Amino acid sequence: MAVNEMREAIREARRIIEDVQKSDGNEAETRRRVERIFEAVMGYDAFKHLSREHAVHGVGDTEHLDFAINLTPEKVSIVVELKRVNVDLAPKHLKQAMRYAVDLGCEWVLLTNGRQWELHHIEFGQPPETMLIKAWNLMLDDIAELEEHFDILSLRSLKKEVLKDLWETQSALTPECLLDEILSEDSLRAYKNSIRRKTGASVNPEDIVGAIRRLLNDNAGAMMDQMKISLPERKSRTSKTAASEVIPPPASEPVVVVQQSNAQTVPPPM
Repeated sequence: MAVNEMREAIREARRIIEDVQKSDGNEAETRRRVERIFEAVMGYDAFKHLSREHAVHGVGDTEHLDFAINLTPEKVSIVVELKRVNVDLAPKHLKQAMRYAVDLGCEWVLLTNGRQWELHHIEFGQPPETMLIKAWNLMLDDIAELEEHFDILSLRSLKKEVLKDLWETQSALTPECLLDEILSEDSLRAYKNSIRRKTGASVNPEDIVGAIRRLLNDNAGAMMDQMKISLPERKSRTSKTAASEVIPPPASEPVVVVQQSNAQTVPPPM
């Protein structure tokens, strides 16, 4: 779809959602408008790709989700949880949709009331975990931004596995991944060398770890307590330097044991 065509389709989508919002339309009326958005903006065939009242066979009775996006009859690509236009999206709606997605083995959940749109990824585990990937408002957001968001969900993008690429990018930027990279042995060595070049000061890797901790919030600090932080090996000043030494941290920090080029984090005494 050409850029101008898609932007005009988004403007028309705004108009039809505004109309149903003003009339305080029910869920069925909202559903009809949302299906038109899937067709006109995202390029789906409502009869071929949108499975209405899709059956979910989980534990207990069979339930029916609002509708699902399918590229093939055998596989649900996105679970769609729909609410009436004037009901704001809430965490309880995600919880219900997540249960459906897990039963179907589907990684993606889309929540919408026509105005608000939220794309969530499901990480299967015990318990399953969700991550909000994208959120936008059809009535308030800039047209260019809306074009980008809806394009991610388009039929063309789904066929190209754009969602898979999006998740790989998002998962690489989680706090755990970033902390692991920030506190890697190579990174600590680079910080030490850069500080020496810029300031002339020679700092120890463990001092850098402590300084980073003070920059971070409590959640990140707790995460650091569970990590194994490998400090770069320090050059011995004398031949009598012990092969291993314990560096006492501030009271709120873990004890870091350095042995050659490896280390492990030991929780501080209670």
